Amino acid sequence: MRRFIIFLLSILTLLPITADNKTSNSAEARRVFDRVYEKVFGPNGCTLHYDVNIIGLYKTSGTIWYKEKKQRFTDERVDTWNDGTTAYMVYRKKKTVEVHNANSDKKDKYSGKFKFELDDFDYSIKREGEDYVITLKQRKGAKGTIKEARVTLEPKRLSPTHIKIKVAFIWANISISNFKTGGISDSMFVFPRSRYAKGYKFVDKR
Repeated sequence: MRRFIIFLLSILTLLPITADNKTSNSAEARRVFDRVYEKVFGPNGCTLHYDVNIIGLYKTSGTIWYKEKKQRFTDERVDTWNDGTTAYMVYRKKKTVEVHNANSDKKDKYSGKFKFELDDFDYSIKREGEDYVITLKQRKGAKGTIKEARVTLEPKRLSPTHIKIKVAFIWANISISNFKTGGISDSMFVFPRSRYAKGYKFVDKR
């Protein structure tokens, strides 16, 4: 889920609003989509603050950093470090550190529910009031779990302010702030083991 959110945000901050019809709109959006995908998960990385609400059933807020296959995020209940090989999930209240393979869906209750492929969607963009809205709709026969995504952009800088993601019949709402790209050090993703050497239980789930 978090990877998908960051992917959308990074694309949309650079997306030019120039298409004059449906065909050119879609083609331009996909071209930029592919180009920025490589930039976002490349050597410079990105960061943002998010507030998530899944129809009132699940709410969280936090900050996330991403760089290539590496990830670091923190919210009200957990701190995580993912160096691309191993993921460490620190549950502060339980005083527990779970150790997972970096790509395992088991490390996050919701990550396995938000699956997508780049060819799953048709892309479009339109103006709504003072904002731009990007819509991604899943194509017929696509296997991903993301059915639709809508992203609201502030027009002057094309900064993302809100995302809605539809999985089955459920909508997840994500409010975005403090989005930045570049300047992410590799040290951000190194698990500080000494910080949790005392008072925390390590559980290896690899």
